[in-house]
Amino acid sequence: MATYILLATWTDQGSRAIAESPRRLDAAKKLLRDMGGEMKSFYMTMGECDMVAMMDAPDDAVAARFVLKLGQSGAIRTRTLKAFPEPAYREIMASLT
Repeated sequence: MATYILLATWTDQGSRAIAESPRRLDAAKKLLRDMGGEMKSFYMTMGECDMVAMMDAPDDAVAARFVLKLGQSGAIRTRTLKAFPEPAYREIMASLT
């Protein structure tokens, strides 16, 4: 499984229906599970992003489909970062020498 960091902001549409946000989060978690992934953690944040989530997905294609499906709702805009765990980081750094 690959790890991804999902940064999200509410759209105007999402803000107007803010009370539905917990239901949308539950639906997103189920969608990701159905796609073979898992949302590992979720945070509502203050600042540039409204929400941050850590998720695992089988591959980049699944992660891409998931965030595209989220975008189709019109409630949030996302930015996704692929995350490399420390062992992978160390392997990559070691390969530079």
